[in-house]
Amino acid sequence: MSDGIPTTWMRGGTSKGGFFLADDLPGEPDLRDAMLLGVMGSPDPRQIDGMGGGDPLTSKVAVVRQSDRAEVDVDYLFLQVFVDQAIVTDAQNCGNILAGVGPFAIEHGLVPAADGETPVTIFMENTGQVAVARVPTPGGVVTYQGTARIDGVPGTAAPIPIEFRDTAGSSCGALFPTGNARDTIDGVEVTLIDNGMPCVILSASDMGITGDETPEALEADEQLRARLEGIRRAAGPLMNLGDVAAKTVPKMTMVSPPTKGGAISTRTFIPHRCHKAIGVLGAVSVATSCLKPGAVGHDMADLPEGEGKALSIEHPTGEMTVVGHIEAGEVTRAEVLRTARKLMEGVVFPAPAATAMQRAAE
Repeated sequence: MSDGIPTTWMRGGTSKGGFFLADDLPGEPDLRDAMLLGVMGSPDPRQIDGMGGGDPLTSKVAVVRQSDRAEVDVDYLFLQVFVDQAIVTDAQNCGNILAGVGPFAIEHGLVPAADGETPVTIFMENTGQVAVARVPTPGGVVTYQGTARIDGVPGTAAPIPIEFRDTAGSSCGALFPTGNARDTIDGVEVTLIDNGMPCVILSASDMGITGDETPEALEADEQLRARLEGIRRAAGPLMNLGDVAAKTVPKMTMVSPPTKGGAISTRTFIPHRCHKAIGVLGAVSVATSCLKPGAVGHDMADLPEGEGKALSIEHPTGEMTVVGHIEAGEVTRAEVLRTARKLMEGVVFPAPAATAMQRAAE
């Protein structure tokens, strides 16, 4: 395809990727996905012939459209473009990229800006759930400058608080899809949970690690990776996800007692690379597990008092705070603080679909 496609490249939380208006992409999913492979330069470990950064966290796409749903402003479809395979999947959500959806929607005229702050209600197509992002708009204009700091991102930016509503069981049909707070797979006690992101929560010590290793060290541990993948594939059917061999869910999070003043420490495989931080909805699922008596993490977490519990989820590059609101003993909603920044706005020229297919065959 010789014609370019309008796009905005944005950082959302600790991820970045291309943001597209739905009308600017092919309506047929196969054609759309082939185009996005060409945009990112996949499959290629370096993604040298595209915009991807050679990492799953920088090979992401948001497709945004004005919503016709009651009390919803925009619909958001997240697409994960694999780096080294010719795969584009909508099997998961992304709460980090979600942070950029509100600013993008306002700047593209999908949501009118208020003076001061503009709430943007977002329907997440991947999971059928709703989030509300509060975007700073002083004078009716989106600003990316501010004093909010999130770990995993240098510097500061404007705060974008995001509230997640009714995310329990969004992909698996239930918060605990097996009906249990704790199960056993391959001799390892696990919590299978979905509060916006399907996750398998395991104790780091049960996997033979301390939980403070670097992502690089964990990725180099082939025995650990093989064991995690075996548990992940066994968990897939139990979580109503079917065969997950070619899927990016569930995520695998190993937890250990906090070491930096937080509530819990984490190391997460997403699923084959170790996350340098932790995904937003993954952090929500981990926090929910910690708040559930009997679930993995509950007995080692440092939990605050009160119904609104702010849990600092430690990860390799810092922490992410999740505020879980509890009613009648259950987590009913969760909030996180994210930031976003517009990096580039213009036209991207994807490689022809034939090029992507040639890469896949090589």
